[in-house]
Amino acid sequence: MVKITFPQHNYRIKEEGNKEFIFDEARKQWVRLTPEEWVRQNFIQYLLQVKKYPLALMAVEKEIVVGEMKKRGDIVVYRGDKPWMIIECKEMNVPLTDAVAMQVFRYNIPLRVQYLVVTNGSYTFCMDTATGNVIAELPEW
Repeated sequence: MVKITFPQHNYRIKEEGNKEFIFDEARKQWVRLTPEEWVRQNFIQYLLQVKKYPLALMAVEKEIVVGEMKKRGDIVVYRGDKPWMIIECKEMNVPLTDAVAMQVFRYNIPLRVQYLVVTNGSYTFCMDTATGNVIAELPEW
């Protein structure tokens, strides 16, 4: 398991019609603030502030075609022009089960990234696909 401490960040949050929205800096738009979105936004800030990943090389809610089905990867990080890491975010009360792991494995079929990550904000697991090992730390940029 990877130990994650989310950094402080001044999120832009607004309310419209009894619904909260958060400004997603990666997508440059307001999105509905759901429990899963809260985890995703905190994880993006962790990647930016702690791991120093460049925002320009992150795709959020990236469409991934698996067979004939279109799916959305929560965060795809690129190295150059190739996908390098897929991060699947779940809300904090969702356990990270085998089914969640299989979801990110399926997303990797067309992408073939080096790192697969699943997180619910409380727990985070990262696998290096080159070795098949679960690693204790996300790679530095």
